[in-house]
Amino acid sequence: MFDFVRNNKRVMYGVLALLIVPSFIFVGVDSYQNRGDSAAGVAEVDGRSITQQEWDDAQRRQIDQARQQLGPQFDQKMFDTPEAKREVLENLVAERAVNAAIARNHLTVSDQAIFKAINEIQGFRKPDGSFDMDQYKAALAAQGMTPEMFDARMRRDMAIQQLAGSIQATAFAPRSVASRVSDINDQEREVQELLFPIAAYLPQVKLTDEMVKAYYDKNAQLFQIPEQVKAEYVVLDQAAVESQVSVSDAEVEQFYKANEKRFVTPEQRTASHILITKTQGAKPAEEAAAKAKAEAVLAEVRKNPADFAAIAKAQSQDPGSAGQGGDLGVVEKGLFAKPVEDAIYSLKEGEVSGIVASEFGYHIIKVTAVTPSQQKPLEAAKAEIADELKKTKLSKKYSELAESFNDIVYEQSDSLKPAADKLGLQIQTVDGLGRKPNPALGAAPYNNDKFLAALYSADSIKNKRNTEAVEAAPAVLISGRVVEFKPATKRPLAEVEAAIRQRVTQEEALRLAREAGEAKLKAAKAAGDAAGFGEVKVLSRTKEPVINTAAALAVFKADVTKLPAYVGVEVPNVGYGVYRIGKVSQPAQVDQARRSQEAQQINGLVGQAELYNFVEAVKAKAKAKIHAAAAKPAQQAE
Repeated sequence: MFDFVRNNKRVMYGVLALLIVPSFIFVGVDSYQNRGDSAAGVAEVDGRSITQQEWDDAQRRQIDQARQQLGPQFDQKMFDTPEAKREVLENLVAERAVNAAIARNHLTVSDQAIFKAINEIQGFRKPDGSFDMDQYKAALAAQGMTPEMFDARMRRDMAIQQLAGSIQATAFAPRSVASRVSDINDQEREVQELLFPIAAYLPQVKLTDEMVKAYYDKNAQLFQIPEQVKAEYVVLDQAAVESQVSVSDAEVEQFYKANEKRFVTPEQRTASHILITKTQGAKPAEEAAAKAKAEAVLAEVRKNPADFAAIAKAQSQDPGSAGQGGDLGVVEKGLFAKPVEDAIYSLKEGEVSGIVASEFGYHIIKVTAVTPSQQKPLEAAKAEIADELKKTKLSKKYSELAESFNDIVYEQSDSLKPAADKLGLQIQTVDGLGRKPNPALGAAPYNNDKFLAALYSADSIKNKRNTEAVEAAPAVLISGRVVEFKPATKRPLAEVEAAIRQRVTQEEALRLAREAGEAKLKAAKAAGDAAGFGEVKVLSRTKEPVINTAAALAVFKADVTKLPAYVGVEVPNVGYGVYRIGKVSQPAQVDQARRSQEAQQINGLVGQAELYNFVEAVKAKAKAKIHAAAAKPAQQAE
């Protein structure tokens, strides 16, 4: 693979910029920023505002998606920076601008394409390959979406994908460019190494007490013991509230009687179909041929009704269901085209329809099973109802207790005991808390930015008063008070002297190695010979370096217009190295398969640049503006 390009994308963009004269001008953020009034929203695209609420919702969606994808590795602080929030707004602006371009150009995705795409989503299919309507609806409900909303999003996303794909597909780099970059990637450099190791200069170091003391004074921040507090705290969370909430059998029964219709399982129908397709805008003769074929297939089904599945496998032109004998799975209202849905709900179990026309073609439908609606008995619904009632009570009780918690810790601020006693909470103690969260403490409620800021406030440290109630996480309140404050101190010299002596000795040895190496580098450049250098080694960007990685990078950056060339570099944890480059060449045999991959990846990079340019251009056309108030957080962070 093209490892050099993948690992050095910024470098490669620079190389391509030099080799290709762009036919476009990038439109930067400043070109669509508006420093004017932001009362209409945080941004404006195509004459329509993006509101603060929409920006907040987009940030929330990004955080939810990241939480699902990253699991235990999720860190919300990554998304709480001004830069991260600004990036969400930038993406929202770009999305609106592209959607506006799609609408202006009347780019659409057909219902048939949407239907096919949804049916091909593996997460919505049963092990036998049929569509799982229950899983489909459950997945959408978990995202707060209806099938209609999901259809609209799929239609929009597919239109964007088609548009982006067409733009990227037209982008390419000339063969000469791909060949030039591959030549750079394949280039081989013959190099000889002369090392000046730190170890060789350690005996020459004359370390004095004054040098140790000077290092200690100059690098005081390295020896700081940060300020710390020991604190008491109480937490109000769901676990604390649960013990105070219960649901009785009488309440469950009352809820069931008041909501009996909720516990009715609706009628379910499973069906199969045979589809003979017709193209949109087909000529009358083509439509007639498709209908004649459908009638012939219907006659075959009428003659052998038990062979419906086999006939569907052989004759149906629906790629999503033909392989399963036409099985459509459970058919619920709203998923299929109206004529098909109406036919399914008009047939009895085992019945076969006549020819049913839809925008997709001609269908022959068989209802394979009908499960009548049923009333779920109280016993079966009891656990579900109790859980729902408990959640409602918990929410209400938490709100009540949270209000009391806030009031008590504020009004009786000299102790946490009143709040603990009244609300049934436990006073706990934690030691060694700094001003900022400690990653080692994870998601503990006291390891929270806002709580630590309150704990380190002047009033809390000086007067030992309770902090305000801080929301450390959703439905988690914490208040604390400082028991003991330890100001920042500096570790005594005697405690760190041994480490300093070792550090200074290493630095002095490196300085001596560098001086010797630089003297050799100067002499070698003047003489142009290889005296003192080691054996010749061949370096290539496509292979693991046979010398230190930092040295290899320096060798490849060296100017080789005149050979031999020399370069000196500090080699981490080793010392100082001087390198003589004697020859630059191309390999005798090139890997054509790899070069082909490189050309594809270079075209991909150009395609990404073209797509970026397109998005910036449509933002400009849509007169996209980010208002000054929304721009401030990112600017201040800079």
